[in-house]
Amino acid sequence: MTDIARLDAVAMVERFRAGTLSPVEVTTDILARIDRFEPEINAFLVVGHKEALKASGEAEARYRAGMPVGPLDGVPVTIKDNLAVAGWPNRRGSAISDSAPAKEDCPVAEKLRAAGCVILGKTTMPEYGWKGTSDSPLSGNTRNPWDIAKTTGGSSSGAVAAAALNLGAIHIGTDGAGSIRIPAGFTGVFGIKPTYGHVPASPISTMGFLAHLGPLTRTVRDAALAMNVIGRPDSRDMTATLPIEDYLDGLEAGVKGLRIAYSPKLGLDVEVHPDIANLVREAVETFARLGAEIVEADPGFADPIAPLMTLWAGGAALALKGIPASERAKMDPGLVAVAEMGEGISAAEYVDALLYQRNALAARMAAFHARHDLLLSPTLPLPAFEAGRLTPAHGRYGEDWTRWTPFTYPFNLTQQPAASIPCGLTAEGLPAGLQIIGAFGADRLVLRAARAYEAVSAIPRLSAPRKSGRNQPDYTSAPG
Repeated sequence: MTDIARLDAVAMVERFRAGTLSPVEVTTDILARIDRFEPEINAFLVVGHKEALKASGEAEARYRAGMPVGPLDGVPVTIKDNLAVAGWPNRRGSAISDSAPAKEDCPVAEKLRAAGCVILGKTTMPEYGWKGTSDSPLSGNTRNPWDIAKTTGGSSSGAVAAAALNLGAIHIGTDGAGSIRIPAGFTGVFGIKPTYGHVPASPISTMGFLAHLGPLTRTVRDAALAMNVIGRPDSRDMTATLPIEDYLDGLEAGVKGLRIAYSPKLGLDVEVHPDIANLVREAVETFARLGAEIVEADPGFADPIAPLMTLWAGGAALALKGIPASERAKMDPGLVAVAEMGEGISAAEYVDALLYQRNALAARMAAFHARHDLLLSPTLPLPAFEAGRLTPAHGRYGEDWTRWTPFTYPFNLTQQPAASIPCGLTAEGLPAGLQIIGAFGADRLVLRAARAYEAVSAIPRLSAPRKSGRNQPDYTSAPG
């Protein structure tokens, strides 16, 4: 019998086409596992049992008629709760948000639905996606399936918890300072922040040009398939203007002859957990064995936290504009504090960060990529820590969550494609992530490199949540 819990989107569709498995069987299995695991992981704000079964039945009928609508017909997906799905609330992790159902799909949901995907539900996030951890006043703590005492990271928190347990094959997240890559790194799944302008959003995020939409999946090929669907313009987003690409094109071409830079710390003053450092270095050595030309080189920029926080705080101020103090008292105090900081930023300071400082960083990275096709780094300097905390208990990173995410947010400022792929487990049995960064527009090259690594690596997998001391994998995916 087919173990549905181990199938990726590609394998599902192969079986749908062959008639050996149906979309209804897959959806029924996943909904049952969501019901079983949800009390432990808290990944979903909405689970649409009735809607998903109806959509899967329609997909099954199309396969029986020999008329599937595309390569993802019948594939189960989830969508983060800051992206509108018609008929369900769009709460954005906030207890004071409007609970009325959205009247129309956002562009990504519309494109997935048109491709025949089965939307299972909406996944949890911290309030307004303001931080890199996994709790919110609306839904509480979302927990890491590798150890339910740990955070998943954020802000695409529920998306990665679902992906780690294969509760759906494709999970749509957003990334304004690392919110796809941070939780991907903590939970052992693949996630890519595409080049800004490939995936449309509506409404535009208050974080503006920092905010990217992208897929979280178990496999690179599934992410490429998802990008082929969601990476298309939409009239509701004037900034999504990059050309349509086929993200499967060249996916299996490997990395032989590519010039790849490896930077252990991006040249920044940050302490990297020794297990993470060793696992990332071993992953880099894999790229060398695959024929890439590896050189250790830092990109040569200072920590761009100042412009990031100017834009981040300004966006938070806009998001909370008009919310009275009585309502703010019910919100995450950290978000309110950032918004209040943003209220004190002048227009000149904001424009300086948005245009001049961001452009200077982008120019430096463009010069770097003229010499190096790709840049490899750790996704994060540490493994997942206690759920409910903003920073780890040992205090090494202070009280600011951006201090333990220094490798992700620079590439939101530059709008480059960046992905996190799992590269092993620490001695404690927690995932480590390798970050792969490409030049602006080089999304297919990032996916190609990630696929080359995946093809020769056994990726640890879970089939059920783990408690502390039991967080070893159930199995590893076979290379190939």
